Amino acid sequence: MTNPLTDPHVRAPEFPIGLPWLNTPDPITLGALRGKVVLLDFWTFCCINCMHVLPDLAYLESKYPDTLIVIGVHSAKFTNEGLTEQIDKAIARYGIRHPVVNDRDFLVWNQYGAHSWPTFALIDPEGNLVGMASGEGKRAILDQAVDTLVQHHRAKGTLRSGPASGPALKESPSLLRFPGKLDATPGGKIIVSDSGHHRLLLLEWNPKTPARAACLAGIVGSGNPGLEDGSFSTARFRDPQGLRFDSNDPNLAYVADTGNHAIRVVDFRSRTVTTVAGTGKQGWALFDRKNALAADLNSPWDLIFLGRTLYIAMAGPHQIVGMDPGESILFQVAGTGREDILDGSGDRASLAQPSGLAADGSSLYFADSETSSIRRLVPGANAASSRVETLVGHGLFDFGNRDGTFDEARLQHPLGVLWDDGILFVADTYNHRIRALDPSARTVVSLTEGRELDEPGDIKKCGPAYLIANTNAHILTVLEPGPGGPRLFPLPITE
Repeated sequence: MTNPLTDPHVRAPEFPIGLPWLNTPDPITLGALRGKVVLLDFWTFCCINCMHVLPDLAYLESKYPDTLIVIGVHSAKFTNEGLTEQIDKAIARYGIRHPVVNDRDFLVWNQYGAHSWPTFALIDPEGNLVGMASGEGKRAILDQAVDTLVQHHRAKGTLRSGPASGPALKESPSLLRFPGKLDATPGGKIIVSDSGHHRLLLLEWNPKTPARAACLAGIVGSGNPGLEDGSFSTARFRDPQGLRFDSNDPNLAYVADTGNHAIRVVDFRSRTVTTVAGTGKQGWALFDRKNALAADLNSPWDLIFLGRTLYIAMAGPHQIVGMDPGESILFQVAGTGREDILDGSGDRASLAQPSGLAADGSSLYFADSETSSIRRLVPGANAASSRVETLVGHGLFDFGNRDGTFDEARLQHPLGVLWDDGILFVADTYNHRIRALDPSARTVVSLTEGRELDEPGDIKKCGPAYLIANTNAHILTVLEPGPGGPRLFPLPITE
């Protein structure tokens, strides 16, 4: 970022008229914000880097409550993200308190010359654009720049103080709030990441009588965001996502505690939660073998066992890493750390925000969300001997809503994948569909039509039926196969 006082600057472009605004009763103009320091955050809600900077923005808003106004400029990558109602749900999911404008046609983006997500634009109290920066990890430099502007314009008499209260956080009317992932046993034992409530739910359900409700068997976590081990009632999580029962010990379940950059273990015998990987600090890519508890992880989004190895989809650095729970060592399996779609050996392949994992007994399949792709990974003894190949998907900006052959089919930011009896079931999240991929026939077929689901984040099998984390609908949905085609219905939960 340039020096906000000494470098030449220009008048900040005004917001175009007619754009949809959220988190504010009326459209905002920069002219009405004279006297305030204004920070624009260009973001799109699929982007893991944009998620990572939200705590930085909250920190700045808390530190400068009377002098700084943050405005989110949502410039969508995916079609689904351009819909105002979907942005509104993302605002609620991530607890955003500042105003957001839907820049769906990239008008504000182009006015300011933004070129990547996230990008920040800093505007002084006199309406001048005084600096821009891109990428995450900018808390310190933004803090320094805002502080410099506040001090300068307070002395100059051009600073206007006064609180800018944000809207109340939106709550879910149901027991679940933005459930992200789940896992289930054939007998109907279910664990759900109640992500919006920063906790896990334990359910019991008889899949042979699917019309009946699931019973709430327990809650893991206090519901207060944080990183704390302990009993089921005192442990704390932050936006947990992927869950997996230990295939070798069903009394254990592993959790991708995404917001804490950690892996946790739930022990149903002792009714405790223990951290087994991660320090709680965000790191970057992993290339060398490292002690699991000493490693700084980066938004682990899903996990799965294959043999005795726990594989982790690390969305932040675009990698898949492995962990031997017995040795507590993390190691690279695939991904250079560069966001792209490039096949080959694991040490040379590029991934793009892997967010869902499945296994067929010898290979892994993963939903590579930012390239809207489904890919296969054959793990080796190390990253160099592992192999990655793409089944469906073409590039970072190639997406759509189309069935057909693997070459013809298009997905839109899938987050979940399940292997069952030779078929890959995909939670095609931004198309609001469940799709079936047949690796033998190399075809993709829609099982649902996109009207009953709202950004589904996961799918798992439970007995003869399938359970879907219907994320934005705040419910679990059952997909029941039948001679007339699959049937969808919500799964009630009784307390």
